Amino acid sequence: MHLAIKRSYQLLVLFLLINFGGLALGSFLMNSGPTSDWYMGLNKAPWTPPGWVFGAAWTTIMICFSIYLSKLFLVDDTKNQRLIYGGQVFLNVIWNYIFFNQHQVLLALIVIVLLTSLIFIYFFKLSYKVQMAKYLLVPYMIWLCIATSLNLYVLIHN
Repeated sequence: MHLAIKRSYQLLVLFLLINFGGLALGSFLMNSGPTSDWYMGLNKAPWTPPGWVFGAAWTTIMICFSIYLSKLFLVDDTKNQRLIYGGQVFLNVIWNYIFFNQHQVLLALIVIVLLTSLIFIYFFKLSYKVQMAKYLLVPYMIWLCIATSLNLYVLIHN
């Protein structure tokens, strides 16, 4: 039992480092992002939250997601799980670059739809071994639905 608890904490630290590292890299890649002239000049959705909400949301999401992943990988650490997780990290990071740096709104929408799909796959298909822990994904799922709608609004109205 002691080894399982130790391994769980090790996984949690690992996923916290990777997930927050991914957020930091994504932030770096978006250049001036939300403060850029390009973004400030966009016609944005009326439900676009204030800037501080993004930081609070992503912090909450990544803590919950890291706890979820530590539980999942404790019981199902397979090559398939690692590939899916790697895809999620890649999509999460690259969206910032595509949207904010390259201003490729349609491609960014495709990326965020793929990312959202992966998180929903985690929830509905890959969480059977961690049952209740899957509800830690709900903040991520909600946020991605909101973010997808914001991206779509920008695409349609600009």
